[in-house]
Amino acid sequence: MVFKFTVSSAWRATRTLWLLMLVSVSVSICVCRAASSLEEDSAMENIVTEKRAEESHRQDTADLLIFIMLLTLTILTIWLFKHRRFRFLHETGLAMIYGVLVGAVLRYGIHVPRDISNVTMSCHVNASPATLLVNVSGKFYEYTLKGEIGANEVNDIQDNEMLRKVTFDPEVFFNILLPPIIFHAGYSLKRRHFFLNMGSILAYAFLGTVVSCFVIGLLMYGCVLLMKQVGQLGGDFFFTDCLFFGAILSATDPVTVLAIFNELQVDVDLYALLFGESVLNDAVAVVLSSSIVAYQPQGDNSHTFEVMALLKSFGMFIGVFSGSFALGVATGIVTALVTKFTKLRDFPLLETALFFLMSWSTFLLAEACGFTGVVAVLFCGITQAHYTFNNLSPDSQDRTKQLFELLNFLAENFIFSYMGLALFTFQSHIFNPMFIVGAFVAVFIGRAANIYPLSLLLNLGRRNKIRSNFQHMMMFAGLRGAMTFALSIRDTATYARQMMFTTTLLVVFFTVWVCGGGTTQMLSCQHIRVGVDSDLDNSSSITDGSERRSTKQESAWLFRKWYNFDHNYVKPILTHSGPPLTATLPPCCGPLARFLTSPQAYENECQLKDDDSDLILTDGDLNLTYGDITVSTDASGSHTSGAPAFAGASTSEDLDRELTYGDHELVMRGTRLVLPMDDSEPPFTDPHHRLRM
Repeated sequence: MVFKFTVSSAWRATRTLWLLMLVSVSVSICVCRAASSLEEDSAMENIVTEKRAEESHRQDTADLLIFIMLLTLTILTIWLFKHRRFRFLHETGLAMIYGVLVGAVLRYGIHVPRDISNVTMSCHVNASPATLLVNVSGKFYEYTLKGEIGANEVNDIQDNEMLRKVTFDPEVFFNILLPPIIFHAGYSLKRRHFFLNMGSILAYAFLGTVVSCFVIGLLMYGCVLLMKQVGQLGGDFFFTDCLFFGAILSATDPVTVLAIFNELQVDVDLYALLFGESVLNDAVAVVLSSSIVAYQPQGDNSHTFEVMALLKSFGMFIGVFSGSFALGVATGIVTALVTKFTKLRDFPLLETALFFLMSWSTFLLAEACGFTGVVAVLFCGITQAHYTFNNLSPDSQDRTKQLFELLNFLAENFIFSYMGLALFTFQSHIFNPMFIVGAFVAVFIGRAANIYPLSLLLNLGRRNKIRSNFQHMMMFAGLRGAMTFALSIRDTATYARQMMFTTTLLVVFFTVWVCGGGTTQMLSCQHIRVGVDSDLDNSSSITDGSERRSTKQESAWLFRKWYNFDHNYVKPILTHSGPPLTATLPPCCGPLARFLTSPQAYENECQLKDDDSDLILTDGDLNLTYGDITVSTDASGSHTSGAPAFAGASTSEDLDRELTYGDHELVMRGTRLVLPMDDSEPPFTDPHHRLRM
């Protein structure tokens, strides 16, 4: 019995062991199969992800190729127009036309088949989260918000995705495309004509822009109230929205008109007034729109009138503009000092690269500090042209001019091409006929309220009056362009902003195509003379003695004081040009003057003395204007030296001569060689007579 029990127990233990082994093997096989299945699923998912990434890359490349082809086609058409001398349409208008055509094809001609893997599920939430985490079988996936779509567009998600890909982030315009345009405007500014009309330009740019903003804002608010009464308003539209709309529409961009003016050689005063106003009022419009957005009264209702909130917005306008101005000038001064006290001019490539990066970083630095990059980079360009340009090597001078001219051309045409494209690819357009008609009327009245009353007031103090035909031309030339578009597209989240963006596009189209295309006819209608070289025009209006005295009287006394200080002290500190500080500072400041005067300035002085005997002039005298000391060399070889006059008549004559014949001086190694001309003879007409060595 004992033996049987032992055998039976052993058999049971063996059977149990075999069962456990079979179960373990089965479980292992199942686990291996599950693991292999998961690996296969993961591999398939990786393949699908890689395929989608590759398709997205190809789509992005095709989108960029569309814009490159648009610019290429625009350039070829521009050449054809210039070759045939067609002036009824500018290159920016061409870029917009091509953009409109391509946008229509993308919107209505191309349809992407629907992806069957798309899943639409409903989930009720109280807000639109910027980031959404979705749990799919234990895996978390992150999705980002792309925007709202209508209920009738749910089945066209693929088409919406294609259109969304050709819609750029608004920050691209502000951080990449706008800086070279604004910097080029300041860097290429003709300071001689700008300063001769400085008072009028500042009046149009500052006071005129504010007047235009409030006139357009008030008229549009009346239009909005009328729309509300007749049931044509589909959302909130407050008075601050109307003022913001007035601010962005007050930014003029007469690039088309100015290009035609330059080609036809229109009167230099008219060109200076239009160009100076457009350069500065862009900056004013940007700061003004930011101040209006910052208007925030106390209490629950943020759209009521409050004096303290208004004063706060006004203070913000002053503070932001002043801070941006100071930051732009400071960056230009730092660049001038770096290029003066280093040997970068021995390496033109490094010199150009530093100049480019310092100029572009001004915009980004201002935006990062809470200021306005447009104002900062504009005055940085003016400062760089006035100071840093004199320190650059000849190669870098040419390179920087050509580089920013090229970037300005490409950026402007890209923006105008994108405007035409956005007419069809932007998916939140709100076309309201009543609002659109009201905007056109308000823009016309606002421009008139800017030009005509201010011209009347300015003519009370101007000897060279702004004639009525000039005023009509300035009224007609108030085109809207890149700045207006960039300000309107920056925020399109609300109903009011979407309606403003749509209307802004139509206003830009009309002004560029109609007003820009009719510039030549308007010049003929107003009997404005063309074919007048700016230098000859300057000579014909300032050559006789009385006119030259009137020019000095019209020049602002503050500008005269600044010119004296700048010529004798600031330029010698920041550049190699001008008189050495040892000749202008008091003797007690000798060590400081020697420290701040670069060795090249002393070399220039010695070179000038060595070269004096090599200059043989038989037709007249040669005046070496060196700071406040004028050394005259007559035909016989005798030398006379004038006494210093820090604020006297000689400096006034220098300023008058620089403003009058600034483009005909021979600037050799930092010293101005002024070739005297008889008042009855016009100055040189060849702009290449002005040389920099």
